Amino acid sequence: MPNFNQIRAILSQKTIGIAGAGGLGSNCAASLLRSGVGKLIIADFDTVSDANLNRQFYFHDQIGEIKVNALRENLLRINPFASLQMHAVKVAPDNIDFLFSTCDVIVEAFDAASEKEMLINYILTNYPEKPLVAASGLAGWGSAESLRIIQSGNLYVCGDGEREAGETDPPLAPRVNIVSNLQADKVLEILLKDRF
Repeated sequence: MPNFNQIRAILSQKTIGIAGAGGLGSNCAASLLRSGVGKLIIADFDTVSDANLNRQFYFHDQIGEIKVNALRENLLRINPFASLQMHAVKVAPDNIDFLFSTCDVIVEAFDAASEKEMLINYILTNYPEKPLVAASGLAGWGSAESLRIIQSGNLYVCGDGEREAGETDPPLAPRVNIVSNLQADKVLEILLKDRF
């Protein structure tokens, strides 16, 4: 089995794109950075709100800040030498190439089903060889054993595929963190496959 320095030597040369800096994206980014990934490119247009603090990697004194700016600050506390490319923009078909074409793996971390579908369709159509790690079904609590990863070609979908977040079934930290870490773990598996 490889040691952490051997793993980090490989991961430090990799670039991961993360579309969305909410519960999935912010927590996935922290796990990837802690694991030794060399460069993160993260895009999100939103600001931190009090409602985000139950599941996202932000703090009370960051309420009102642009998410990617606050996330940069938090990630640099993990690794002050990290290569972070943060974009305060809404991810759309006209900027996906600019944002993510150089990435080794892309992580889909949106809330809205329509945004998820847009990114997945764009990547599968324009970058079919590029691994895309998405998420679906992570609302509420309990039933952690139902969370899994389903693969279709270079698309990996983490979650239970059923429990859509809503007013009566909100996303909460435990399941959001489990799914975001399933995403991070799948990214590592893709990058380290056949290396050891």
